[in-house]
Amino acid sequence: MDMDRESRVSMEHGMMADSDCESDSGFRKFQEFPEIRMVKLDECEGEHGVIQTTFLGAMGFIGNEINLVSIHKNSHSSVKLEAFRIFSQAVAARRGGDANVKYAWFGGSRDELCDIVNFGFGRLGDSESFSHGVGIYLSPVNLPIGSALRAEEDENGVRHMLMCRVILGNTETIPPASKQLQPSCTDFDSGIDNPLEPTKYIIWTAYMNTHIFPAYIISFTLPGWGRRNWSSSPSMKFQVLMRVLSGLLPPTKMRFISNYYNEFQANKIDRPQFITRLRSFVGDSVLFSVIKLCNDQRN
Repeated sequence: MDMDRESRVSMEHGMMADSDCESDSGFRKFQEFPEIRMVKLDECEGEHGVIQTTFLGAMGFIGNEINLVSIHKNSHSSVKLEAFRIFSQAVAARRGGDANVKYAWFGGSRDELCDIVNFGFGRLGDSESFSHGVGIYLSPVNLPIGSALRAEEDENGVRHMLMCRVILGNTETIPPASKQLQPSCTDFDSGIDNPLEPTKYIIWTAYMNTHIFPAYIISFTLPGWGRRNWSSSPSMKFQVLMRVLSGLLPPTKMRFISNYYNEFQANKIDRPQFITRLRSFVGDSVLFSVIKLCNDQRN
């Protein structure tokens, strides 16, 4: 079953459980976003369960070590949500009835996410974010690792991500190192880094506050993540890396990577060719961060 579709159906139907159940995150110092109007979901609510299962399951083996602190729902931005629906209908009218709306992740600092919920996207990330054009980068719902690694710890050691609804419309593949700023023509609405298994959705700046609706804030911790010094050039044996990626990436994506690895082992492609294909398919930020994370856990 398609995870994105399952999440969308379940959450849009507002699966609600009994409201008298209790939850205790264990993080008493954690502040409940007093500066923005967000509703905390109870752990017994259906929405909470769907999002938790989606997030932890998509994080692969790392999900076993994550402590999910809380999930907050953006239920007060009715004007922004209505605007999102209007733009979704407009895109659908241009694209044969399908606006291609997906759920996607966006990681950052706590203050950055609060500003996005309150005022919208107002600035772009650092230069690493521009690997496939200049825009807002989000991670597909079934591959949150890229956004999770960009989520910064707050003063209590808690990280935060937005779970957004995104209007993709017609997508076009954006090549590495591209400095594209907008759709290449009127046939397209957004970008992706890989046509088979994208790891990035690229929303152009002109659409960043009309085609993205921040629906939830997910707060979590991962003990030991990022607390040790890493080598500036982390390395890992290919065999170990393949085993780690197989527990993290979707099976369809992993099949392609395994084929590349088998060609490399059979001397059909050389090491630089394999690395180039691996970087193109997995994405530099995800690949580099996974290697660093595994080295950190191993030390």
